[in-house]
Amino acid sequence: MSTLAHVFEEAGIATVALGSIGAHIQGTAPPRGLWCDFPLGRPLGKPNDADFQHRVLAHAFGLLTSPEPVVEKFAESIDDDGTATMSCELPPRHDPSLHPAVDEANGLRQAYDRAVAKLGNRTGAGRVVAADDIGAAVQSFVRVAEGTPWKEAGIPGIPARVAQDIRGYYETAALALAEHAPAPWAGARWFFTSTEAGRTIMAARKAMADAGEKQPIWFFLAPGDM
Repeated sequence: MSTLAHVFEEAGIATVALGSIGAHIQGTAPPRGLWCDFPLGRPLGKPNDADFQHRVLAHAFGLLTSPEPVVEKFAESIDDDGTATMSCELPPRHDPSLHPAVDEANGLRQAYDRAVAKLGNRTGAGRVVAADDIGAAVQSFVRVAEGTPWKEAGIPGIPARVAQDIRGYYETAALALAEHAPAPWAGARWFFTSTEAGRTIMAARKAMADAGEKQPIWFFLAPGDM
């Protein structure tokens, strides 16, 4: 981002970069930068708080008048203590013949569709696995968790990207079920600790690690602190 900002500046376009990690924005030295001590993924701070977001933007736009390189810190911070999870009731079992994780994923489809209708294209699934195929993707991780080598389990793509689509599908569906903006990373914690699919992916991750697979193949199935 900072490199691109320098390219724009050379073309005569003033820029300001927003960053959530102070050391990063200081180290990359954008022409103008605003360090916002907010959780990653929330560059403007609090969801559904237009006044707060306008304050962030006003501070950022104010830096455009600086003729010299400058990095400032936004006055307000948002803490994430790493413990908050979503409160989201999952649908009851529908098809006992399916693995619980697959049945669970299928049961969330109506909630997922409601969220997509409301949010449009701002959803987490579909980069690798379409919503129609999430159940099959979850089943492939079930096979890995049960001991099948991942290359033989039918994972429809790079494992980490498939896992991200499954998680995105769940977190999108959860927005319709919870009907509130979750705390930072609360959706991820809910997925990995409270859902059958999340626990299955974590079990598959451990199985791949125990089988001696290369670390990048299994490590990025979940955030590093999960």
